[in-house]
Amino acid sequence: MKLYGIKNCDTVKKARKWLDENGVAYTFHDFKKDGLDDTLLTCWEQAIGWDTLLNKRGTTWRKLPDEVRDTISAQTAHQIMLDNPSIIKRPVVEHGDEVSVGFSANEWAAKYLN
Repeated sequence: MKLYGIKNCDTVKKARKWLDENGVAYTFHDFKKDGLDDTLLTCWEQAIGWDTLLNKRGTTWRKLPDEVRDTISAQTAHQIMLDNPSIIKRPVVEHGDEVSVGFSANEWAAKYLN
């Protein structure tokens, strides 16, 4: 399992704590510190969609100019996420061939504690 996010994000902290407490092995990639490349982002977009990845509730989204938010598309969203990785919903999890976003203890228990 590979967990992507930002070290200081509260949701990422909760997810990492849950994984540690449940003995689930994972590697962590801080995409703010370690970067995010075009190919990886494209894979995530193909797996779950750019609109699932884009966090429209956060501060980074609200800081974008209105005209950018009003005309968002797959192409513009891709570039915005590359330029501002903190706008991506967190954590992003790669587990086998599956990509998912977000943390839910109940869902993760059903998925990863088999």
